[in-house]
Amino acid sequence: MAVTLVPVGAYAQSTQSHTPGIGHSVFMRGTVVRAAGNDLVVCIGSADGAEPGQELTVYRVSEHPHGPKGPPSYRRTEVGTVRIQQIIDEHFANATVTSGTVERHDIVELRRP
Repeated sequence: MAVTLVPVGAYAQSTQSHTPGIGHSVFMRGTVVRAAGNDLVVCIGSADGAEPGQELTVYRVSEHPHGPKGPPSYRRTEVGTVRIQQIIDEHFANATVTSGTVERHDIVELRRP
């Protein structure tokens, strides 16, 4: 029996360049941790590069069951936009809803220009 060993760093590097994902199209991603009307706290802060005035797209994840034999699937649906008003610290920011209906646990993203 032959065993092939692949160095972990080399494997991660070779697959990373061929896998589309957050590093290629999304500059920042976080979640809504508090929603009170149009006033929000999002889990994106100064450590992520957040700045007042940035507008983020909001997505909601919904689960769609497939019956007893198949696993559920998940869908992301765009539900609105928010604007960062004030940076709280390196992890959080205050934001306001600029369109749509935003709820706690929704995902917020800033796409690369």
